Amino acid sequence: MEINLMTKVWSVDKNVENTVEKLRSCTQIVDAASLLREGAVVAFPTETVYGLGANALSDAAVEKIFQAKGRPSDNPLIVHIGAIEQLTIIAAKVPEKGKALMKAFWPGPLTIILPRTEQVAPLVTAGLDSVGVRMPDHPIALAIIEEAGVPIAAPSANRSGRPSPTTAAHVLSDLDGRVAGVLDGGATGVGVESTVIDVTVDPPIILRPGGITREQMEAVIGPVDLDPSFQVGAVETPRAPGMKYTHYAPEGELWLVTGEAAKVREKMAEMLREAKAHGQKTGVLATEESLAYWKKHPEADVVLSVGSHSDLGEVAQQLYAVLRDFDDKKAQYIVGETFSRDGLGMAVMNRLEKAAGGRILSV
Repeated sequence: MEINLMTKVWSVDKNVENTVEKLRSCTQIVDAASLLREGAVVAFPTETVYGLGANALSDAAVEKIFQAKGRPSDNPLIVHIGAIEQLTIIAAKVPEKGKALMKAFWPGPLTIILPRTEQVAPLVTAGLDSVGVRMPDHPIALAIIEEAGVPIAAPSANRSGRPSPTTAAHVLSDLDGRVAGVLDGGATGVGVESTVIDVTVDPPIILRPGGITREQMEAVIGPVDLDPSFQVGAVETPRAPGMKYTHYAPEGELWLVTGEAAKVREKMAEMLREAKAHGQKTGVLATEESLAYWKKHPEADVVLSVGSHSDLGEVAQQLYAVLRDFDDKKAQYIVGETFSRDGLGMAVMNRLEKAAGGRILSV
């Protein structure tokens, strides 16, 4: 279906003086919330990435998300709430471990899988009897959800499979003319999407690593399992976003190389030489530690640093913007380093592996 909308862009200043209550009265928030109530889709910033929102209680509204993104309909959506009172509209039950996680990490980058109510639009859950819920830690997101007066289903505001958007410019690059509006609140903070944990089972299971780490959650509720399907294509029926399909991918072909640092660089250089011999424009997803090395190598046409191995928070925050930068620079063949899976590194590596579509070499 062809979509040709006039996409409105509202600029909203997110600062410490702009509380949720103040923002709710802003003309930009009022206008955007009105469109959401009318069944339109609107992009807005959260603390993780920009989300593409629609009324989670309306199948007709939610369908517009799938149309705008080109998203497979068997990929469930996360519902965002602005106040804990909205939870009863969408969740039939909240287990005690779920309550403990909410108390510890909401608002914040944690999505909790719960039994759904009948009020949730069937398209949101892809036919499942459960629903993912979170409360974002961002004043603009909370303001628009509360002003709209309904829970908001909101996946990342990008074309399906593309790197998630961390700025309004990223959203417009993918969705201009396909959505009713974009609230520009500046760059997001965490950079990778929320952690998704299923508390309908015991012990709870992480379905997608993200901004809240396994270690943080285990400190609150005890043992937490990892879903065995953190690899591309391993899931037939995804229970959470990001489980089944290749995601976050740049337009160029991305390969990851893992192993001892010196051998990794040697293999990456070999791969780049071969790509250049075939006439491809090459790129290196580097770190601060390797940046100087790659800047001196003629095999690499585009060298971009995603941050330091010692600061995985910085890597998570910059990852999607760097992947999009390779597209802007027309890189056709990209090789990248890998990271520790400790803490936030699990989320970073999950996104990189999805972006590479499983193309990983060990040396």
